[in-house]
Amino acid sequence: MLSIRNIVKQYAGHRALSDVSLEVKSGQVFGLLGPNGAGKTSLIRIINQITAPDSGEVFFDGEKLNQSHINRIGYLPEERGLYKKMEIGEQMIYLARLKGLSRDEAVRRLKIWFERLGMETWWKKKIEELSKGMQQKAQFVATVLHEPDLIILDEPFSGFDPVNAEIIKDEILALNKKGATILFSTHRMESVEELCDSIALIHKSHKILDGTVKSIRNSYRNATYLVEYNGTALTFDGKQPFEVVEAKEGSDNDNTIKIKIAENSTSNDVLQYLLPKVHINMLQEVIPSMNEIFIEQVNLIR
Repeated sequence: MLSIRNIVKQYAGHRALSDVSLEVKSGQVFGLLGPNGAGKTSLIRIINQITAPDSGEVFFDGEKLNQSHINRIGYLPEERGLYKKMEIGEQMIYLARLKGLSRDEAVRRLKIWFERLGMETWWKKKIEELSKGMQQKAQFVATVLHEPDLIILDEPFSGFDPVNAEIIKDEILALNKKGATILFSTHRMESVEELCDSIALIHKSHKILDGTVKSIRNSYRNATYLVEYNGTALTFDGKQPFEVVEAKEGSDNDNTIKIKIAENSTSNDVLQYLLPKVHINMLQEVIPSMNEIFIEQVNLIR
């Protein structure tokens, strides 16, 4: 769907992107991650042809990116851009017609979306009369109304309360299930693991990590496990097939230890060592979350 090759973007005194390459496959939810100022929005503006790269190329469905692709892209910018004095219904129709829809088709689709998102009474309201979250919901509708093949969402949950954030998350997944490719930009990790198939991490203008969420998390596995057991707190003689990283004593002899399995040992070896001593309630591998990986990688490059 989207092939980004060796993109460089320089502003006065600031390098926004340094030789960044990405591949976003058709039908994916792709997370573009990074701290504020990493270069994410600069890359998104290049994809939307708002700005041009200093060097490098972008290909859309095998063709070099050009003006004909604009109507196949929906873009929700981080800086919201609706007209504050204009009625919402007419504004949505105007934006839909810019994307090639007839007025009748725009009205038909708007009625469906307004009903789906509880916006039926908003038609005559003006943007300035709405809360930030309500404005965000209206802009989301404007982004997807023309049913684009590629939907680019820059910090889409900004301004939403938890209930509406969950509603929009479900709508994003529904659009993806219908065939839309989603490019989802954020510096917040809460939704990445449940939304994204693949991610790229950009920091200080460079891509420092990319791949599927599953493969990245698996690459950070380090033989760490959490063990919950009943019995008196364990003492160790140094012959156990693991190192104790952390131990917590609970009430009613419910205890927890975090362990790192020794090289050439397995979880079965751990069980064989512990079972004669205590009753095991749980043995669970601890795989770093995307948030932990994000923090680790960003801290490596200061």
